[in-house]
Amino acid sequence: MSIAKKHIAVLAGGFSSEYSISIQSAKEILRTLDKNKYDALLVEISHQGWFVRSETGEQLPINKNDFSYQENGTPKYFDAVYNSIHGDPGENGKLQAYFELLNQAFTGCDSFCSSLTFNKYVCNSLLRNYGIAVADSIRLRKGDSLNEEDIILKLKLPCFVKPNSGGSSCGISRVNTTSQLIPAINVALNEDPEVIIESLLQGRELTCGLVKTGDEILVLPITEIVSKKEFFDYEAKYTTGAADEITPADIPESIATACGDLSKRIYQILGCRGLVRIDYILTDDQLWFLEVNTIPGMSKNSIVPQQIQAMGSTNTKVFNLILEEVLKD
Repeated sequence: MSIAKKHIAVLAGGFSSEYSISIQSAKEILRTLDKNKYDALLVEISHQGWFVRSETGEQLPINKNDFSYQENGTPKYFDAVYNSIHGDPGENGKLQAYFELLNQAFTGCDSFCSSLTFNKYVCNSLLRNYGIAVADSIRLRKGDSLNEEDIILKLKLPCFVKPNSGGSSCGISRVNTTSQLIPAINVALNEDPEVIIESLLQGRELTCGLVKTGDEILVLPITEIVSKKEFFDYEAKYTTGAADEITPADIPESIATACGDLSKRIYQILGCRGLVRIDYILTDDQLWFLEVNTIPGMSKNSIVPQQIQAMGSTNTKVFNLILEEVLKD
């Protein structure tokens, strides 16, 4: 007797500069989901609307009242949602809160954790209170008055200017001279009404993927990122050959263990769920926290699929673990 497949919505798109990356991630998730267990469809969310992309390519509008769609006049519902929307509204808690109100099963962190981790300044401040090393920083909001000399006196040069909320290194600038500061702030403000300015951390960039199933937090092999540009910006992330991503990282076992243990601690402090990726700078033997990616990229150029492969597993097996976890609730 065959078991009915679960109907899965794979979310893609969003409202941010990461739209195209989200589409790539979603298509890779659709391609590698276990076809014996899941009947999955792409759901595109954009400023133009919410649509299911049927197997024939037809766009079917989503009813936002209950996240259903009509097929031949019959309402269709999803057993679970696999969220692969980077940035707004899939990574900042908005969609999570919507699905929580509907009691709709979905992958990834809940609304509180998502909104907390998406705000870099607040997340850093919280983790600093737990004794975790983070860079010195200043937060600015659109319309705030600012004193360039005070900023540089506190943070020194070079420093980094980033949108306070966002991902994929969109809107990030490295500031090497005083004259570059205001233009960099304006670039970041085009992405987000809040800006975080951080002191420069010199060292090796490491990133650690984790996935929780049941009570176990599984640490994936650590990746070292060696950008061929000044830093690991959007172009370096998504242009073939612009950065070397070494998995597993060529680091001492003691550092790899410390990175995994710290990542698990941060995961627990923040109340993460499902698959996340945590980024660091390694200076001497000190790990400095950079940020948490609660919807890590899953495209062919993304880091987490490399870590899954290095672990000797497959995306299909990991997606099974993630979906089985949310479907059992």
